[in-house]
Amino acid sequence: MKRSDGLHLLSAIGEIEAARWDALLDAAARTAPPCLRHAFLATLEETGCVGGRSGWEPVHATLWRDGELAAAMPLYEKHHSYGEYVFDWAWAEAYHRHGLAYYPKWLAALPFTPIPGPRILGLDLDARKALLEAVIGLASESRRSSFHLLFPAEDEVPLLAAAGMSIREGVQFHWENIAPATSPPAHPTGSADEVTHGKSSPHWTDFDAFLASLNHEKRKKIRQERRRAAGHGLRTRWLDGHEARAQDWDFLYRCYAATYAAHRSSPYLTPTFFHHLAKRMPSSVRLLLALRDEQPVAAAYFLCDGHTLYGRYWGSTEPLPFLHFELCYYQAIEYCLSEGLERFEGGAQGEHKLSRGLLPVRTYSAHWIADRRFRRAVDDFLVRERQGVDFYLDELGERMPFRREPPQGEACDQSPSAARIKGSAR
Repeated sequence: MKRSDGLHLLSAIGEIEAARWDALLDAAARTAPPCLRHAFLATLEETGCVGGRSGWEPVHATLWRDGELAAAMPLYEKHHSYGEYVFDWAWAEAYHRHGLAYYPKWLAALPFTPIPGPRILGLDLDARKALLEAVIGLASESRRSSFHLLFPAEDEVPLLAAAGMSIREGVQFHWENIAPATSPPAHPTGSADEVTHGKSSPHWTDFDAFLASLNHEKRKKIRQERRRAAGHGLRTRWLDGHEARAQDWDFLYRCYAATYAAHRSSPYLTPTFFHHLAKRMPSSVRLLLALRDEQPVAAAYFLCDGHTLYGRYWGSTEPLPFLHFELCYYQAIEYCLSEGLERFEGGAQGEHKLSRGLLPVRTYSAHWIADRRFRRAVDDFLVRERQGVDFYLDELGERMPFRREPPQGEACDQSPSAARIKGSAR
């Protein structure tokens, strides 16, 4: 489909051909999470997770040149701030106290998904710049209170700042298969010469090697937690979208909804979402089941590409101590190691992840506020908040879980890891 040149807002991702959207994504980034693919966003819309009365109204921004799609952005008109993982409730309250309407606002984001990645997709940098400027211009003309872009790729931050958006920072915790330089040898995948001269970094080949790189306190804690989890007598099974059955997705939703209910909240995703996404993107979803006598008692859900495992949801039908840590962190790290994945992103927040080998990384968001008075107030707040993030990261840097140097005369801790929940082949 061809359109006239310029900016067009589309009320459904289906108005864009999947191949065109994904081509823009591939042009914008060497690798991108599955949740940025056309199929993921379309599934959210088609299963009622967004649109309707959800408070997420699709208004996807597209830029056309010579009748062809040149740039695009996942954009929503929001009537609340739920499901964003970057909190602006205080800003909305300040607007309300001054008799102003904060909602609806515009939000460029992946609904319910705090996974960093490109948000401005385009064939080239000029097209991406033009799209961003056009969206901000239209937000101003249409008297929207604000326009926000959440969890952009780091290389998009200068583009956003240059467009006049205020940059906000946050912290997540990610695991990477790169052994710290101060850790014991971790069976490097490159040759010894490559490692010595910086051509390759040592990579852990199994969980024992990863565990050996941690300091004594953290190793002891993880072994204890895994031993307690193994004591529940469960067996685990990894499934992808090809292998999981309908009843498996039904069980996952039951666990997912129960987790939200335990926090006195309502689930964002609908029961049909997991079924439909597994059919549309079977190689991009992972389901980890914990079984007792072949009956599931807990589940964890992940997205996956060729490089990274993304932790998303979990739940259990029984209160089993340490099972959350086992399924959501330790089994995930083991899966990355066995499948040759480079990274595991553990989701939003969670300082407790640090002691389990996930390290802090800086995340970003960008904000355009229409009212100049509030814009100045937000900018002043963000300066202080960024200083706080710097201090927080410095403080976390003093509590890294890895050994600062190998013990005298010890090359590597070869003691076996704690007893684990038994795993089965995929």
